[in-house]
Amino acid sequence: MSVQPEQIRRTTAPEIARRKGGEPIVSLTSYHAHTAAIVDRYADFILVGDSLGMVMHGMESTVGVPMDLMIMHGRAVVRGTKRALIVVDMPFGSYEESPNVAFRNAAEIMKETQCGAVKLEGGARMSETIHFLTQRGIPVMAHVGLTPQSTHTLGGFKTQGRDEDSWPAHIHDIKAVAEAGAFAVVVEGVVEPLAVEMTKAVDIPTIGIGASPACDGQILVLEDMLGLTPWVPKFVKQYGALGEAIEAAVKDYAAEVRERSFPGPEHVYKPKT
Repeated sequence: MSVQPEQIRRTTAPEIARRKGGEPIVSLTSYHAHTAAIVDRYADFILVGDSLGMVMHGMESTVGVPMDLMIMHGRAVVRGTKRALIVVDMPFGSYEESPNVAFRNAAEIMKETQCGAVKLEGGARMSETIHFLTQRGIPVMAHVGLTPQSTHTLGGFKTQGRDEDSWPAHIHDIKAVAEAGAFAVVVEGVVEPLAVEMTKAVDIPTIGIGASPACDGQILVLEDMLGLTPWVPKFVKQYGALGEAIEAAVKDYAAEVRERSFPGPEHVYKPKT
């Protein structure tokens, strides 16, 4: 009797939600199929972040990222993976106008990419929209603290919560998105003691980035942790130096082409003898 291969099943948003207080949740960003296939072996969820505008396309911020770009990269990541939950960022301008507009765009992202959830930025001000989406079958990951799409109003990428008087507003934000139905929430760029309090305040997992090890999980931009970007924030630990390795390889290739040592005999085709 033949043995059927073990079927690989994708992680779902409810499964991530149930990880509150348990084994830490592992996540990274990914924007293309080949890196996603590697990350898929180790991550619980993969975020197709609108950070791709800056990392992949040289934009100064995430504000200029269009829907079609998110969908294109989202499709690639889904195609390259089998087990991780894929979450796709809703870009700036695709959800703020109204819950109805947000639903239409979130539904398009999910249908076109086959992802398992979307992420949107904003706390209490987005709670009505989060509730509207989740009641209509769209799993939503929230994003509070430093929200990159709001850098023009925040005055840049500024750490949040340095002034303890601002903490109640952040606590209110995270409670609001949890009560609205978000299955998890990214907590970005906040001082560590505030991140601890925010994690305690809700019964959904908090995913830290520049926050605290007390969060229920962590996420980093893949290219940052691999050493592929020229500058990284304080909260990034670089686990590789791929930028240096790529430059060394390109330098060696250029030198060999110029001295005509590449292609060598082993790299060219011979006629039949």
